[in-house]
Amino acid sequence: MPPVLILQFTFGLTGNVMALSMFIFHVESWKPNSIYLANLAMADLVEVIGLIFRADYFIRGQNWIFGDIPCRMLVFVVSANRAAGIFFLTAVAVDSYMKIVHPLHRLNRMNLSYSVWVSAGLWAMVLAFTGQLLGSTHSFNVSNYTQCESFIICLSVSPLSIWQNAFYVIQFCVPGSIIIFCTVCITWQLKTKTVDSTGKIKRAVQFIVIVAIVFLTCFFPSTAIRVAVWILQI
Repeated sequence: MPPVLILQFTFGLTGNVMALSMFIFHVESWKPNSIYLANLAMADLVEVIGLIFRADYFIRGQNWIFGDIPCRMLVFVVSANRAAGIFFLTAVAVDSYMKIVHPLHRLNRMNLSYSVWVSAGLWAMVLAFTGQLLGSTHSFNVSNYTQCESFIICLSVSPLSIWQNAFYVIQFCVPGSIIIFCTVCITWQLKTKTVDSTGKIKRAVQFIVIVAIVFLTCFFPSTAIRVAVWILQI
């Protein structure tokens, strides 16, 4: 596990720093998708930094040495930035859907400040849904070791753990359904359009398919595992 986490940290840090550098120094004309993707890169970068502490935790045999407050912060950061990644990928999909399927809709005429407000709203939702993680302990003494986990299988089910598990699944299923819907609609638009001389729709299809693949690859395995753990708890 530690070598995998260290590799994730190395590639994740490099990739996200490069992505943010591209947005800051090389993007001349910002678009809504640019803002959403920049927020996505920032969220991922913060989560990647937390991987160093997770690697140390596993190197020590799942023994957390940094205390209760840092444990709460780490669990919160991981959960919050997972939610942020999902929300901003969904925002990218919806923005592409509106531009291709409903090109004349008034939302497409909104300026960049609208996208900034949408981003702020998404971050507010992230904090509202995950902020309670800072208010409860996530470190537990097990066989002379201090574990720092967002959930422990053998512990009794609490209202907080029920909420965490429910939100973990809902935040995958609802945005996932939206992304799949957007992907199908944009793909159908390409098939029904007799003329796409600029290739705009084809590029949009390729882009939204990549978004869907990234979403499923990044978030489906962890969601499936969480559901399995939830079933074991019940």
